[in-house]
Amino acid sequence: MPSTAIGKHLRVFALAAMILFAARAAVCRDTIARDSVSLAPESLSNGAPCLITVELHEKASAVAGKWQGHSVVFFANADHRTWFALAGVDIEVHPGEYPLTIDVTLKDGTHKTLRKDVSVEEAPYEKVPLNVPDKFVEPNAAALKKIAADKVVKDKAFAKSAPKPEWSGDFRPPLHLAPQSDSFGNQRIFNGKLDSVHRGLDYRAKMRTPVAAINSGRVVLARPLYYEGGCVIIDHGLGLMSIYMHLSKIEVAAGKKVRRGQIIALSGASGRATGPHLHLGVRWEGSYLDPAKLFQIQMPQVR
Repeated sequence: MPSTAIGKHLRVFALAAMILFAARAAVCRDTIARDSVSLAPESLSNGAPCLITVELHEKASAVAGKWQGHSVVFFANADHRTWFALAGVDIEVHPGEYPLTIDVTLKDGTHKTLRKDVSVEEAPYEKVPLNVPDKFVEPNAAALKKIAADKVVKDKAFAKSAPKPEWSGDFRPPLHLAPQSDSFGNQRIFNGKLDSVHRGLDYRAKMRTPVAAINSGRVVLARPLYYEGGCVIIDHGLGLMSIYMHLSKIEVAAGKKVRRGQIIALSGASGRATGPHLHLGVRWEGSYLDPAKLFQIQMPQVR
């Protein structure tokens, strides 16, 4: 074969190889580009819950994350390409950038890592003066013994959470008629002494107002406690729990499953309370989150 013909064939082969390589690189870039991590809401402050969504080009068998020192457990849509997790920023977290790292295990057993820097802003919380009986500010020896025993009970209730979502659909307020009073995150000054940050949402509820579960789950605690008064804790799965305090009557028992909207108790003024009201707390992996912001998140309809 003449050398000119050989050279022509070589040039054609080289061009074809370049096109093939470019095409494979484009496919690779497209695969990476189609993997995404998003948060709702996009703007977060301390105390805010959020829904994390991971969208993948390929099917995955497992997705797990790490954020602010917490494990983030994801659950899958039916296509196993879209994965979700409920998480949040503790009320005492300082503003800054907090890297979210996500490990994806694909169906073929290979792994990939996704990363996203999450910005956390500082929320404007206020100081609120309150007056309560002195025994709740400076408890005596007997009260301290009761408080210590209560802590053991609560730690046990918080220790385990269902490995999958127990909730269904959006989270809804426990009361529909009572307005909110004390805001989440306020610094509470009891009898002139700075005592704590308010890690829940208070509702102005008259005595014996029916209290509903904010979503489905399993009751892990239902009993009176020293500070909390009549108290119910519901595990919604994946480390997310709701806490109902100062109740006058409890209508459920530990171990029982409840559905969203089911009446679980009647409001009251038991425990450390300035008057009749309902305190609602939301806790994720030990972090306390703003219930009002949880109600604003549109939960995915997993199919």
